[in-house]
Amino acid sequence: MSSKLLDDLLADIKGAMKSRENDKLMALRTLHAQIKDATTNAGKEVSDVDVAVIVAKAIKQRLDAAEQFKQGARQDLVDKELMEAELFKKYQPQQLGQAEIEELVRKAIAETGATGRKEMGKVMAVLMPQVKGCADGKLVNQVVQALLGPQDPA
Repeated sequence: MSSKLLDDLLADIKGAMKSRENDKLMALRTLHAQIKDATTNAGKEVSDVDVAVIVAKAIKQRLDAAEQFKQGARQDLVDKELMEAELFKKYQPQQLGQAEIEELVRKAIAETGATGRKEMGKVMAVLMPQVKGCADGKLVNQVVQALLGPQDPA
């Protein structure tokens, strides 16, 4: 199985090389190395799902780093990290919206028969393979918690 996202990334690397955009080239090569390490070097075939998961992780890392640099008053590094995160979004599938996530969570709750937060793990186990690479895990977690109701008394 081939990955369209990976093919797009490789084409953009070539384009950045030709146009001598060194910052963009370095960021794209770093992303390509992460994808290659997680797939080919691990003995797996590259798929769009794998690429999407790796890209989502890379974006999250850049945003977290930008936040840290912001606290350290390093605006030059904040700008660099945000530029890379924005650049990587091109290789990410369309992200699910709040309403779409809520719909999937409701289906997962019905499928598992979960009635409270104690059964959140069951819901997440059914739900995460469906939203992998297409939704922020933190947002999914918040929606599941909201729909399962208040914390059960201990």
